[in-house]
Amino acid sequence: MSTRVFVIAQFRPKAGKAAELFEVLKALEPDSLREQGCIQYILTRQIDHPSASRTDYPIVFNEIWTDGESWAAHGRRQQIQHFFETQVSAPDGLVDDAIVTAYTDEGYEYDAPVFA
Repeated sequence: MSTRVFVIAQFRPKAGKAAELFEVLKALEPDSLREQGCIQYILTRQIDHPSASRTDYPIVFNEIWTDGESWAAHGRRQQIQHFFETQVSAPDGLVDDAIVTAYTDEGYEYDAPVFA
């Protein structure tokens, strides 16, 4: 079983701030990619495509970490904490809302059937 952690960090910029937010987030990539345990750390923008539905979160980091501790260490870095304090939590930040979710590719065992 894998111990990898797959993270999707989604950002909804404040009105008129998408381009500026993208550049601020892009600046986080180089150092994050050098962190121990970082396998992938890619900033992406939403595109129009007939097979995709739109959301309110057009800027997304797609991250892969070797394990939960590596991802936790990333979150403790001063640069990351500073971003969340100044851009997400602060009233004058560039982010209207952020959603950070973590996933695993490990299987699950259920005590009872999923569907009864």
